Amino acid sequence: MFTITTYTVELVRDPFGILTGQRYEFIIDIEVEEDDELYSESGLYIRAIYNVTEETSALMKYELYEKTTELYLDFDLEDDEVAVVEAFCKEHYSEGNE
Repeated sequence: MFTITTYTVELVRDPFGILTGQRYEFIIDIEVEEDDELYSESGLYIRAIYNVTEETSALMKYELYEKTTELYLDFDLEDDEVAVVEAFCKEHYSEGNE
């Protein structure tokens, strides 16, 4: 499991009106214990895309990166970790409108 330390959220502009709903990009810094397979001395962050429509809201995708190298990590989060990210996005997406 991981701990969320800091984050940013930004509304992704769609000037052409192609996307359904509103999409928000999150950059979520996480802290992972050393014995976790995700652990990196460089630190980690999650880039998440969260979609909100009138009917639903959902995590569209996420990617893991090393902080200092910006290296993409081809790892999948566990189901409970994905649920944490999705719940976090649901709670904080409206901050992207400010």
